[in-house]
Amino acid sequence: MPNGRLEALRRFLDHVHRVFALRFGFLLWDQSVVPANWPRDSLCVYIADEGAVAGFVRRPNVQTLANLWASARLDIRNGTIFDLVDRRPSLRTREMRKVLSKTLLLGMASKYLFASRGGPWPLDEIGEERQSDGTAAANKKNISYHYDVSNAFYELWLDPEMVYTCSYFTKWDNSLAQSQLDKLEMCCRKLRLKPGETVLDLGCGWGAFSIYAAQHYGVKAYGVTLSEQQVSYANEKIKRLGLQDRVRIELKDYALVEGVYDKVAAIGMLEHVGIDNFPTYFKTVNRSLRPGGLFLHHAITRPGKSHQARTRRKRPEFAALTKYIFPGGELDYIGRTVTNLERFGFEIHDVEGWREHYQRTCRHWHDRLLAKMDAAIAEVGSVKARIWLMYLAACSISFERNSVGLHQTLASKRIKGATGLPPTRADLYR
Repeated sequence: MPNGRLEALRRFLDHVHRVFALRFGFLLWDQSVVPANWPRDSLCVYIADEGAVAGFVRRPNVQTLANLWASARLDIRNGTIFDLVDRRPSLRTREMRKVLSKTLLLGMASKYLFASRGGPWPLDEIGEERQSDGTAAANKKNISYHYDVSNAFYELWLDPEMVYTCSYFTKWDNSLAQSQLDKLEMCCRKLRLKPGETVLDLGCGWGAFSIYAAQHYGVKAYGVTLSEQQVSYANEKIKRLGLQDRVRIELKDYALVEGVYDKVAAIGMLEHVGIDNFPTYFKTVNRSLRPGGLFLHHAITRPGKSHQARTRRKRPEFAALTKYIFPGGELDYIGRTVTNLERFGFEIHDVEGWREHYQRTCRHWHDRLLAKMDAAIAEVGSVKARIWLMYLAACSISFERNSVGLHQTLASKRIKGATGLPPTRADLYR
């Protein structure tokens, strides 16, 4: 190996393994392991070629790691992302730097600094992310990027109803299918749906909520999404179930909906709207809802005390997520959500945190996708399948660490006088 690159890497990784007391090993492209006595059937980080090391030496950031993972030039053997995270060093990054040998680090880096990065670098083809300007065209472009991947791909790892939002676990060991049905039921109960009522389902996805509400509560539902594949899937399902007279799904931007409805649900849509467009979102809901009508707002949130939340700065991991997975995505914090609801004419009735529910939901999705990776790769290609797997794992870990949350907020269009709501929440848990 020119300039002793492989040997320099081995010495450095062996040092890293010792000083951090790592509980996983490294498998290199020549099939050698570090440490030399590490069992080959145990958890390992696999490095496929010297170009992967060269790329990371020159640009040691999240984008490089994402590229290497997407191209399988960096992989995990005999375990999962969760196994690797569970065995990570307990030291903080700042403390890690103090104990690393600068001599070994610089010696290794100098060997790879001018080596070829090789390839492929599939994510470099993705342009810089831009926040949505709120137009229907920009919104559609962002939504299509994520949701028009392939219905068959999503069917591999979502529940049978194709619900792609946080499920609700009445017992922590419930299945994904059961928890998603329980979630749909809870949403209907919170909205206090009654037969004959009209419901607007903003960002309706594959139509699961609209269809469930029509089937089980006798409402007439109208859903909108900007994903052509979701519309096709939902309308086919509606026809198959004979619900054409009670459920209508259209390809339309949320801000262009017309009419006034008894109830409005927006389940996992605000994340796509963009902070600059929040006023449009809340105004749209307000004009679409009859006085006193209930609005269920369900969205991922970030801690309100964080500097990033108040300045709109994105942590590197979240910036990578929005660039490669959810273009245009921005998260609110629950304090601003509540303030905006009051600002735009709503009365708040209930705020419920579902963070731990979403941690489990994402873990279910990850495990189901991992179990069907061969089929996923056949459907959408290795790069997309691997990136989605990483994204689902990262989301589950973020919810587990409490760096993001999920809140359901129930509000009504403000009126004078009684709202007609029950005096307690007991009806939700009957």
